Amino acid sequence: MNITAAQAPASSVITHYIAGRPVTSSRPPFANVDPATGQVVGHVHEADAGIVDMAVRAARDALHGPWGRLTDGERAAILRRLADGIRARFDEFVAAEVRDTGKPYSLASHLDIPRGAANFDVFADQLAHGATEAFRSPTPDGGIALNYGLRTPRGVIAVICPWNLPLLLMTWKVAPALAFGNTVVVKPSEETPSTTTLLAEVMNDAGVPPGVFNVVHGFGPDSAGQYLTEHPDVNGITFTGETRTGTAIMKAAAVGVRPVSFELGGKNAAVVFADCDLDAAIAGTTRSAFLNSGQVCLGTERIYVERPIFDTFVARLKQAAEALRPGDPNAGDTTFGPLISKAHRDKVLSYYARARNEGASIVTGGGVPSLPAPLSGGWWVEPTIWTGLPADSAVLTEEIFGPCCHIAPFDREDEAIAAANDSPYGLATSIWTGDLSRAHRVAAAIEVGVAWVNCWFLRDLRTAFGGAKQSGIGREGGVHGLEFYTELRNVCIKL
Repeated sequence: MNITAAQAPASSVITHYIAGRPVTSSRPPFANVDPATGQVVGHVHEADAGIVDMAVRAARDALHGPWGRLTDGERAAILRRLADGIRARFDEFVAAEVRDTGKPYSLASHLDIPRGAANFDVFADQLAHGATEAFRSPTPDGGIALNYGLRTPRGVIAVICPWNLPLLLMTWKVAPALAFGNTVVVKPSEETPSTTTLLAEVMNDAGVPPGVFNVVHGFGPDSAGQYLTEHPDVNGITFTGETRTGTAIMKAAAVGVRPVSFELGGKNAAVVFADCDLDAAIAGTTRSAFLNSGQVCLGTERIYVERPIFDTFVARLKQAAEALRPGDPNAGDTTFGPLISKAHRDKVLSYYARARNEGASIVTGGGVPSLPAPLSGGWWVEPTIWTGLPADSAVLTEEIFGPCCHIAPFDREDEAIAAANDSPYGLATSIWTGDLSRAHRVAAAIEVGVAWVNCWFLRDLRTAFGGAKQSGIGREGGVHGLEFYTELRNVCIKL
């Protein structure tokens, strides 16, 4: 059911969650702001170094408590209860996610919360497939030795989460960490603290022992993020966010030689061939460019269209963008939400201005929509499409993370591949063609972690996920998460 603005939760105070209980801190709380209106809807406690140390120590202690003695089957049962617990409180999770992000109810209720719950089911299933190796080998004295692999939990995992898909991307990390026997300290984005804190209550109800799941709130430098990533008792750090922040975390992780798993920035390209199903390509590209107001790491900001259909494609994508409806996120007909914050809107609008100054042809958008109060106080921008910019423009080379894209024509397949690869990033691409041989050829040639053909954002959670080049380190998903969330030990027995 939809939740109207009048039914949305009132202003609240969000605390840390450590060792199974709420914990306050001495630093002044910071404001939790509704992006759709710009109004303060709550306050959040900020962690100092002592709070973070308390959380890490609780996670360390829990490794050696009841959690460490559970069987795979017992942990899997708890993960399934967590999934059921999210579904049982579905309306609360949706309301919290909409309030924190401003995204339409239809998006949060169909993507964020269902997928956030499903992550626990998926990794409960993966516990049955974590096979290792075994070898028999001769010894110098004529005997036999048996070598086998043994996977053990890595330990305390720091989980640093982004604000664009808060519950989904947090559980994408927490679910495998817990499935494989680790404990976690989660730092959600300061912009979106609510669903992580709500999940802590579900953890208690599902029987997760105290200290296994801990939450600290705050910012990056001189706050929870820095204190957590620099803490010497953290055994691994997983992070989704921009490349600059990932670089800072990687420097912190170098002290103690701790492993990292990163999904970082992207400047993703779509390649649209003239033989594509044009209706499907327009529908898919509309989603990839404008879903969640363009605040999706896998989203498309560069589109390369084969020249025979270029003008038609531009006209139809313009029509699709202009059909998006900004408005009250809880209204059933709203299809387009605000950006996450004033600072982020200022960033996106700076690229809109730069495109104008560099002579871009503005196909549609480029400004701020006119909305009635209280929405007029929110962080809104228009869905925007450009053509005509040079390939070296910052608008085409830097990640904007807003509802915007640039469309350029191409004449040859190799030209399109070169343009798609002309980026320091390599997270994802989408390829639209009716030629099966071309689909395989181009998917292999574009330097990315995920290549979609005639679709976008279609995920089998058992498959490897991550980025190439400056878009990330490592792979998660299915059994691939074992490489980060466990240590592989070899046991050698002389028979």
